[in-house]
Amino acid sequence: MNINYLFGNWQQLLKFMGINDEVTIKKTFTLIVDNYSSLGRYYHNLEHIEQVLITIELLKKNTNFSQSVDLAAWFHDIIYDSQAQDNEERSAEYGRKLLIPLNIDDDIIDNTCRLILNTKYHKAEINDFDSYVLLDADLSILGSNLEEYHNYSKAIRQEYSWVADEKYIASRKVILESFLQRRIFFTDELFNRLEFAARENIQAEIKFLSQQDSKL
Repeated sequence: MNINYLFGNWQQLLKFMGINDEVTIKKTFTLIVDNYSSLGRYYHNLEHIEQVLITIELLKKNTNFSQSVDLAAWFHDIIYDSQAQDNEERSAEYGRKLLIPLNIDDDIIDNTCRLILNTKYHKAEINDFDSYVLLDADLSILGSNLEEYHNYSKAIRQEYSWVADEKYIASRKVILESFLQRRIFFTDELFNRLEFAARENIQAEIKFLSQQDSKL
């Protein structure tokens, strides 16, 4: 994880929206970093945010409101509790409360919150290109190489360490199988680059989970 890249991205984003006060930029960045560095974040941390932001850069030409997409990337997992059911709602609210005092345009904030909420079920309306880009970036890890995918699946299990193996395996398989029942990536760019690898990775994890289940 490159903290300098992350700070530079945040700084550039705020300055693009007319926020040039370095104290404000550093203060808000520190708040974000503190949230993503809290205990228990084995996957939903700053490394994940970095990957999402880098992927968004590759897809940005597809967006209508790029500032909202970038802001949503920063805030979409800022509240994360694996035992809660309202992380996305709380993350959107956190983002709204942080952004309003910065005098950012209401439309940008509203769209940012809408995008964050769409990450709850990873669904988007037809031609909602901003959501397409954010959701694809969020799931880009699924199409990573074998080592990275293994580390990802291991990190997810660590975040749910409080769940018994049998229950975790059953729930995880349902989630993974739901991805296989649809096109995983909305944008043609990531579909062409990562769809096949993502399906291979998911099928391999399902097979591994089934093997583990048979040993219980």
